Amino acid sequence: MPTRWHSRQSVYGLMIGVTACLAGCLGPHRAPEAPQPWARHTIDDTLRGADGVRLADVTSNGWLDIATPWEEGGGVRVYLHPGPEAVHKPWPAVTVGAVGSPEDAVFVDLDVDGAADVVSCSEGAVRTVWIHWAPQRPVDYRDPAAWQTQALPAVEGTHQWMFSLPLPITGRYGPDLVVGSKGRGARLGWLEAPADARDLAAWRYHPLAEVGWIMSLRAADMDGDGLRDVVVTDRRGPDRGCYWLANPGPGSALREPWLCHQIGGGNHEVMFATLADLEGDGLVDVVAATAGKELLYFQRLSGDGRRWKEWPIPIPPSAGTGKSVAVGDVNLDGRSDIVFSCEHADEGRSGVMWLSGCGQPTGGCWSAHDISGPAGVKFDLVECYDVDGDGDLDVVTCEERAGLGVIWYENPTIP
Repeated sequence: MPTRWHSRQSVYGLMIGVTACLAGCLGPHRAPEAPQPWARHTIDDTLRGADGVRLADVTSNGWLDIATPWEEGGGVRVYLHPGPEAVHKPWPAVTVGAVGSPEDAVFVDLDVDGAADVVSCSEGAVRTVWIHWAPQRPVDYRDPAAWQTQALPAVEGTHQWMFSLPLPITGRYGPDLVVGSKGRGARLGWLEAPADARDLAAWRYHPLAEVGWIMSLRAADMDGDGLRDVVVTDRRGPDRGCYWLANPGPGSALREPWLCHQIGGGNHEVMFATLADLEGDGLVDVVAATAGKELLYFQRLSGDGRRWKEWPIPIPPSAGTGKSVAVGDVNLDGRSDIVFSCEHADEGRSGVMWLSGCGQPTGGCWSAHDISGPAGVKFDLVECYDVDGDGDLDVVTCEERAGLGVIWYENPTIP
């Protein structure tokens, strides 16, 4: 079961961390047993390079479905949740488009016709944002021939696009899109939706900032003004780290700058981040993975999103290097736990683990628990979701190097 790991900022040695945590956290309890991985279930492993999972209930049946790009396989696929009785087998899938070097895929009904389309981003030499138009009739949703793939001319061939975030900005028509890229000349910007979303030439691109390598784009009202702002992690730019851009509002988004507010992590190579009220104080915090051996907890200190404190959370040497994070009550003890995925999970290291706190998240004491075991090398986005409907949070992710594909791990808390 748990392997103790202490996350006090000045302590990184294994013996010091374990000794301090055993003394300060375990108290009279016995030493932890060896960790046991969770049961892994395959959703799809038939292509190469699964590179992300974005969840949404696109069939309106109460279960979350999945959009995934396959970078080396060149396909963008949708997986439809089959119901709790069949989730342990491969899920029904539809290839919604075949594009080069897809890096991200997300559900969004761009033309507001009631059917969830998919937007994907391509890096490498392709450098394009794609729209995969869904068929209007629900009966055709699983038919790949009923889908139509088109490139957005406003950004076609311009940058290595890495991530997109559907967000209503102007409020005039359908959803707009915030998009981020990587590499030389990389930009963060947004695509303004026209009155007719299928009039591709009418989409307009508006730059927001120069960046290095966008990882996460998250939407949340960070200053309490009723507008959803954009939380960003940039792993390599001149202003790398985690920050948020203030949405100036529907009437001002086209003519006023989006003011940047720093959160932290500028001395780290930050990876994917998630938003969660880790303390339970009513303020949305940020938790981010880094490309090294620690996570970063950004504690929000003010309601206007201007004041933050950074707390490092080391991950154990039995794991790879950080890639993505999610927050949820994994063991149903009423506290927020942290699930994280890894790259470089080779040589017997774990690629997916979870951390349970020994008190307040700022107290620096965490217990590390294995999820994946040694199978897998390079994992990506991770999400907590009760896949099988048994009352505890399972873990959905993908692995792109060892061929595990799109997978979920079954939480053993409720047998």
